[in-house]
Amino acid sequence: SNSNFVLELDFEPFNASFPRPSMSKSIGNGVQFLNRHLSSKLFQDKESLYPLLNFLKAHNYKGTTMMLNDRIQSLRGLQSSLRKAEEYLLSVPQDTPYSEFNHRFQELGLEKGWGDTAKRVLDTLHLLLDLLEAPDPANLEKFLGTIPMMFNVVILSPHGYFAQSNVLGYPDTGGQVVYILDQVRALENEMLLRIKQQGLDITPKILIVTRLLPDAAGTTCGQRLEKVIGTEHTDIIGVPFRNENGILRKWISRFDVWPYLETYSEDVSTEIMKEMQAKPDLIIGNYSDGNLVATLLAHKLGVTHCTIAHALEKTKYPNSDIYLDKFDSQYHFSCQFTADLIAMNHTDFIITSTFQE
Repeated sequence: SNSNFVLELDFEPFNASFPRPSMSKSIGNGVQFLNRHLSSKLFQDKESLYPLLNFLKAHNYKGTTMMLNDRIQSLRGLQSSLRKAEEYLLSVPQDTPYSEFNHRFQELGLEKGWGDTAKRVLDTLHLLLDLLEAPDPANLEKFLGTIPMMFNVVILSPHGYFAQSNVLGYPDTGGQVVYILDQVRALENEMLLRIKQQGLDITPKILIVTRLLPDAAGTTCGQRLEKVIGTEHTDIIGVPFRNENGILRKWISRFDVWPYLETYSEDVSTEIMKEMQAKPDLIIGNYSDGNLVATLLAHKLGVTHCTIAHALEKTKYPNSDIYLDKFDSQYHFSCQFTADLIAMNHTDFIITSTFQE
């Protein structure tokens, strides 16, 4: 391929310098495991807090500074500013809006993002003060969860017929469509709530990226944009498959999409940047094809990547790897299993729906 995507193979031992769970009870609890490891490191070496300080100083959205500004240059300076802010917040009513002490906080080196009221800001300050004094995994997880980071989200679901009506029962079209539509409604509500509680005036955006099907009569799969019912800031965006012969107009099986996905990823990158006017903060892949496209996009754009690992064909088709020669000409499992491996090794985190997965 003449594209910008180059396959990299890293043969360094996976667990040489990275913590690895050794107990089965850690399966499905990766976040807690990493927080325990990280908080232990922070407790033993306070210098390890500098990456967090630098991140909070550099954090911004479309050029607008959040959390900390350049007045704070050290951990000691951060603690001093937090204690002065704490002293002020304890002297005002809990429901005082952030706008009333915004300028005072800027002079201390603190920017928007700590909360919308005096009480919520104070709670966030206390979490960070506790971390600076004696890090523990529970407070670390809570504090990281308060930092405003998710404003633009892209969700990939390339195969099948993705629309809000008249598609269930079509080939390769079923539960994935239903749960993604439920997912984005809940996700938008959560994003709006958090942005408000963080004291920010930012409009979030969610894009469900699927394949545009020009010849899908009787459905909306042939239109470029479709607003998701029950949301304010979520759209389905269709991007067609294409090759050297032009746009592919008709549906093809999910087992036959592999030759189109690199070009599709480039086209999707252009379309989401056009719609969002910014890089996404999170890219979520669904199923093997969506996860591969999400991998290519996240690598190209340098953003956080989530893989949703479900309906893995290796478990649905028994012995599909042992009898690969028998199945591969029809199902192209060699492409699919390779795509799963690439996505799972590139991703920042994996979500599964069952313990087995």
